[in-house]
Amino acid sequence: MITGTLRLDLLLGDVHSLKEKRSVVRPIVAELARRHAVSVAETGALDLHRRAEIGVAVVSGDHTHCRDVLDACERRVAARPEIDLLAAHRRVYDSNDD
Repeated sequence: MITGTLRLDLLLGDVHSLKEKRSVVRPIVAELARRHAVSVAETGALDLHRRAEIGVAVVSGDHTHCRDVLDACERRVAARPEIDLLAAHRRVYDSNDD
């Protein structure tokens, strides 16, 4: 079993409140979950209105598939014009490495 995680650090554009932040972040989270069948949530910078952290997790039986899904999620977020992707941190775990 292969488990992959992706942590995305985002700088939001013209956002002036936490309510506006939610209106930007929620559609991103929903789109990633719908299009890529991953678990995804806003995981950090919850009290900052111009920053967001989104966490993505995928479970697969194949390293290549896991990396491809994480790559696709990162590209989809990076392509959004209303945000700047500051950093992407990924980890891939293999249950056979224990």
